[in-house]
Amino acid sequence: MKKALWLPLVFVLILVVGGCASLSSTYQKPQVNITSFALAPNSIGLAPRFDIGIQIINPNRVALPFRGMTYAVEIEGFRILSGATPDIPTVPAYGQADFVIQASPDLFGSARLLGDLFSNTQRSSVNYSFSARLDAGRLLPMINIEEVGELKLTP
Repeated sequence: MKKALWLPLVFVLILVVGGCASLSSTYQKPQVNITSFALAPNSIGLAPRFDIGIQIINPNRVALPFRGMTYAVEIEGFRILSGATPDIPTVPAYGQADFVIQASPDLFGSARLLGDLFSNTQRSSVNYSFSARLDAGRLLPMINIEEVGELKLTP
């Protein structure tokens, strides 16, 4: 009797593992673009908030129902902005979604950056990075995005 119960259980387990493996082999990482950056209009008090326009492009044949996102902006390795949001739209299959996130400044990181910039006034550019971690649910792995670049300080 025990052998009769184990056989269907093993069969179901093989189907589940095979289904997950086939999902991950065809899955492609979505593209995340920064489309805008501005001081938030409702920003009051000593710590301003910034609106960052985000566009996510889904190259997959299934929709991506995101649960949340954490993100950070660094300049010269100093974290100057960060935030998190659970309000991300579902990105349709072979489609895109545009939305705005708000980020708060890291005052200590910003102060360290200013100190670094004032100590090296001959700098002609600064390096930046935008990193994000998207939660697409339990069946898909966490999606880590990083965009790096250089901003010229002189024309």
